[in-house]
Amino acid sequence: MGKTEIILEEVIKKIVPCDKEAAEIAQSRWNSIAKPLHSLGWLEDVIVRIAGAQHSPQVKTEKKILVPMCADNGVVEEGVTQTGQEVTAIVAENFLDEKSCAAIMCRVGGADIRPIDIGMATDTPRVERRKIAYGTKNFAREPAMTREQATAAIETGIRLVRELQEEGYRLIATGEMGIGNTTTSSAVAASLTGVPAEEMTGRGAGLTDDGLKKKVHVIRDAMARWKLSEQDPLTVLSCVGGFDIAGITGLFLGGAYCHIPVLIDGFISSVAALLAVRLCPAAAGYMIATHVSKEPAARRVLAELGLSPALDAGMCLGEGSGAVAAFPLIDMAAEIYLSMSTFEQIQVEAYQELC
Repeated sequence: MGKTEIILEEVIKKIVPCDKEAAEIAQSRWNSIAKPLHSLGWLEDVIVRIAGAQHSPQVKTEKKILVPMCADNGVVEEGVTQTGQEVTAIVAENFLDEKSCAAIMCRVGGADIRPIDIGMATDTPRVERRKIAYGTKNFAREPAMTREQATAAIETGIRLVRELQEEGYRLIATGEMGIGNTTTSSAVAASLTGVPAEEMTGRGAGLTDDGLKKKVHVIRDAMARWKLSEQDPLTVLSCVGGFDIAGITGLFLGGAYCHIPVLIDGFISSVAALLAVRLCPAAAGYMIATHVSKEPAARRVLAELGLSPALDAGMCLGEGSGAVAAFPLIDMAAEIYLSMSTFEQIQVEAYQELC
């Protein structure tokens, strides 16, 4: 057993369930606030969830960040994408110039952004380099990565969360950039759930009917070759995953370890969340679903996680855009939760649970 694998195993062992008492206190606070019971829906639920994840009913949401994991995928050689790998590096740099959608949304939503090169095919001047390798292998021909590389990529995400904790961040949004990563995500999702590849695979950033058929064929062949529906999560990840997915998996595990809520973006990061839960079920309590993507498997994966998103806005951009869109909602919810008067304070009879 390698040194990196021991670290991952130790982190998983130390993850504890979220704090039910803190969550119950937060729910009691909501029930005492001078408004109809449960009338804010997801806004109430997310604060209760944050309280449980932070192990305190005094929720803190003021310092938040988006961490886009950037990586390339060798499977693009099979013609499963509309664009080439060069786009990954361009968009990764654009995160730093506020030229990407997610970066602009971060500015508006009061969040920082920290793109990470965890496996891009090229180096760029400014994107922080935590590179495991220069892209994965083509999983149509060989495993995408070694088991050791998969573990190292997960650990990279865990280390990042620990660093962000030291810097005072209270909420982390997951994002990604990597041409071909809807192919890797669909392959991982189909393998983990046992749902046929054709039901878990969409057009990504845009494919013709023939392109979609080719994408499904590549995924189905790889699943059959390594019998992935019968394999453990780390094997699935190493055979058909991507470094971005692995790094995001680490963000979710790191969030659970450090008691920091981590926001799921769309389909790709929800697949990473499912990987994290399969590795450590207790990690689920530290995840927040933000929106449901248009990708065909998006609802299936969220259902597998038992999570309900805030938004169903027809988005499928990626980058972390859906997660960042939820930041203002969380800020509003926290402000109401922390500052609004109770029924007792305004001397009005409280609502009662009738059903």
